Amino acid sequence: MVSRVIPVEAFDLVIFGGTGDLARRKILPGLHRRFLAGQMPANARVIGAARAELDDESYREMVRGAIAEFGDPQDQDADGIARFVAQLHYVRVDARGDTGWKQLGRRLRKDVIRAFYFSVGPGLFEDLAARLHSFGIADAASRLVVEKPFGHDLPSARALNEVLARHFRENQIYRIDHYLGKETVQNLMAVRFANILFEPLWNAQYVDHIQITVAETVGVGGRGAYYDRSGAMRDMVQNHLMQLLCLIAMEPPSRFDPDAVRDEKLKVIRALEPVDPHHIVRGQYEADGDAPSFREDVGDPRSLTESFIALRCHVSNWRWAGTPFYLRTGKKLRRRCSEIAVVFKDAPHAIFGQEAGRHCNILSIKLQPDEGMTLDVTIKEPGPGGMRLIDVPLDMTFAEALAKEIDIDDVPDAYERLIMDVMRGNQTLFMRGDEVEAAWAWTDPIIAGWESRGDVPRPYEVGSSGPEDAAMLMHRDGRRWREIR
Repeated sequence: MVSRVIPVEAFDLVIFGGTGDLARRKILPGLHRRFLAGQMPANARVIGAARAELDDESYREMVRGAIAEFGDPQDQDADGIARFVAQLHYVRVDARGDTGWKQLGRRLRKDVIRAFYFSVGPGLFEDLAARLHSFGIADAASRLVVEKPFGHDLPSARALNEVLARHFRENQIYRIDHYLGKETVQNLMAVRFANILFEPLWNAQYVDHIQITVAETVGVGGRGAYYDRSGAMRDMVQNHLMQLLCLIAMEPPSRFDPDAVRDEKLKVIRALEPVDPHHIVRGQYEADGDAPSFREDVGDPRSLTESFIALRCHVSNWRWAGTPFYLRTGKKLRRRCSEIAVVFKDAPHAIFGQEAGRHCNILSIKLQPDEGMTLDVTIKEPGPGGMRLIDVPLDMTFAEALAKEIDIDDVPDAYERLIMDVMRGNQTLFMRGDEVEAAWAWTDPIIAGWESRGDVPRPYEVGSSGPEDAAMLMHRDGRRWREIR
């Protein structure tokens, strides 16, 4: 294996909500993997901050349990875990009071990077940010990581941005969307901008349409109350799918620089046309045997919140005029699958006759579960008896294509990569405040429209591809969704 691990500078990372679900499932096991990979320096420190009555040793014991439960089975070496947890500390802090703040300040060093991870609900952001400054803990060089949701609509997103701006500059704020940390998402930019093969074809002249699918097999689980307030549009489309659309549709930035990249993404969002109500399909999963329905999961028998949404949208600019973008996402679908499919137009003249069938090139970018890319190319079917055409994939599944170059098990997951980018001061893969607000400015009228019309989500079966109306959305345009596989 060729090692490409680049260590970061020494840092103090404070995780507010350090005993919470996200910290236990993602943040701390992810830091443990970066430590084992040699990317987290020996003089780095991680400080958990929460209301629980713990000390350093009891916190370390909690983290050992989190690594055992949620960490990679290959990373359970007792010595490695012991060396990692030795760099962990804990301070009991009251987000809305004065308890623990002076102790936290004394724990932090002055000669290292200071980063604060708000792994808490947005309702605590203002209290935490204000106390970080009033107790002199954060300074002009400190970095702040905040989790979604970035507001519930445009007014709340603006209010949240204003809260953070009172205490931190924009270049200190890292709004984390874990989809942007996925290896394939970053490879999407490399494929587009480092290969002359694709960029000349990446426009309305050659692309018939683009599909973006994020399908989940799970229901809302323990997030019923939250999900009933948000729905698939707010929870997935406004952020995750919007970011994927931006990376597909944006113009080449002048350089691979955080603001240059985010400027181009912002232009895409502002170029999105309003969505025709006839181009929106919403759905709710039904009960399946002993498995509850969406309404049962959220505890509201009259809920009109969607667990599935499909829509057609257009980017109104020179590159994409007339090219539809189809987005869909939903819960309790057939398979877990996240894919971007760039469907190119047919050849302008079919010389092989109707019996050869209809064929087109499709670039498929798979984000999960098996990250990689395939390009469907049309060739002659082997054998005698005329010109019969078939489509075959040029496959670049990372685990296979790069097996000799890297150990695929050592590739960091999204949270690991993004946390290390925070420590490097690289904001390229993080959302900017004006980007968040522009996304809500496009999303809000869509939601307001179906609420004013009293639209009712269409039912769909668990394990299906969603409501039949979603298939009709494509069929009316003479197209078909790619199979969720």
